Amino acid sequence: MSGSEQAERQRVDKWLWFSRIVKSRTLASELVSSGKLRVNKLKIAKPSHLVGPGDVLTFTHYGRLRVISIVAIGARRGPAPEAQALYEDLSPPQESKEDTPNAADPGQRESGAGRPTKKDRRDLERWLKA
Repeated sequence: MSGSEQAERQRVDKWLWFSRIVKSRTLASELVSSGKLRVNKLKIAKPSHLVGPGDVLTFTHYGRLRVISIVAIGARRGPAPEAQALYEDLSPPQESKEDTPNAADPGQRESGAGRPTKKDRRDLERWLKA
């Protein structure tokens, strides 16, 4: 690998941290070491794996499937707009809570669901004594 080719590639844990996908480099290393990260459809297990522009990362993060295409290599962990310029998010759209069938208004509950009322407790005590 030549010097110019080396400059166009970066460790995957460092890139994840520079792009602000994870909060710390330690968390980035743990994500990679867990075996849940794929680079161009290949599982990797070493944080030292080199990535560059054009590579596609696939992983789950906070219960959400993320598909990230690397656009550029970062030189530092800068502000959020600078970090977002390092990648293109190809993730499938996340299903909103309104689309789920059991999404009820948090202020209301279905009859018989949740904690019993005082009346329910008294009725239960009367029934148990009988």
